Amino acid sequence: MEFTAQQIADFLGGEIQGNPSVKVSDFSKIEEGKPGTLSFLSNPKYIQYIYECQASIILVNRDFVPEKEINSTLIRVDDAYQALAALLTLADQAKFKKTGISALAFVSPTAVIGENAYIAPFVYVGERVNIGKNATIHAHCCIEDNAKLGEYITLFSGVKIYNDCVIGNNCTLHSGSVIGSDGFGFAPTEDGSYKKIPQMGNVVIEDDVEIGANSVVDRATMGSTVIRKGVKIDNLVQIAHNVEVGMNTVIAAQTGISGSTKLGKQCILAGQVGLAGHIHIADGTIFGAQTGVPSSVKTPNQTLQGYPAVPIMTFQRASIVYKKLPELQKTVFAMEKKIQELEIKLSSISK
Repeated sequence: MEFTAQQIADFLGGEIQGNPSVKVSDFSKIEEGKPGTLSFLSNPKYIQYIYECQASIILVNRDFVPEKEINSTLIRVDDAYQALAALLTLADQAKFKKTGISALAFVSPTAVIGENAYIAPFVYVGERVNIGKNATIHAHCCIEDNAKLGEYITLFSGVKIYNDCVIGNNCTLHSGSVIGSDGFGFAPTEDGSYKKIPQMGNVVIEDDVEIGANSVVDRATMGSTVIRKGVKIDNLVQIAHNVEVGMNTVIAAQTGISGSTKLGKQCILAGQVGLAGHIHIADGTIFGAQTGVPSSVKTPNQTLQGYPAVPIMTFQRASIVYKKLPELQKTVFAMEKKIQELEIKLSSISK
């Protein structure tokens, strides 16, 4: 489908600078812009590309002031990145949506499938499963007994939903993600071996959650592991049993959250963050990459980094000192040598 700059500006509430009749049918990055595509500029690091970009239309923030001539038509909006997201969402919704149940899928006779749902070949749907309307279940997904999936849910190929788990509306789970696997519960015995503790709970995922590829949310030992509304989880994330992740929290790749930890709402966890078990994290907490969190964070809206986690300014000052440790060591050794020489001199004088 083609759209003119005027149509796009009307949809976004933007202001056109250039030819309102120019048409686009695809998207492109600003450093790789081609005629007939729409690009955007939101990060100042990419400003140099806008002057040579061949994209027909470029979204920019309203306060953008060019330093020289730009060949593309500009559409000025309040936030170029959010405007692009709105257009990408519109384009995605316009794609053809498959419906129906493949003859190569297995769906239990006791399962309930909502209208306009799509179940691809080689999907397994167990007993008493309930899948909402307009759900899309791609090939090789497995949905075990008594699981409940909401409306407008998308499971990409290879997603596994264990028994009794509950997933809300408008959720997206990417390939290889596993919901409801056993929590890591083992009790030590007298002979030094470990006895498995049955994991009898489930996972509850609320509405508007997205979970990246090969991420895992373990079922609770008792009760539920809970992912609240609006949470966004990256690839390769481990969430252990009985964890609760607060509303609109964002978790980046390779993060691990240990059992029974509770995260507040609107937290941000950067890549490779590790949280110990049985702790509480206050609302609005931000953890920088590779932060280790051994204890609870009680004060909300802090930015922390390092191990153990400390306020970001403390971490940055400590990092500067750390870089100078070899020089400081030489200085300390030199001072120790001088002190020893002075002690010898003082000792000889006192005699």
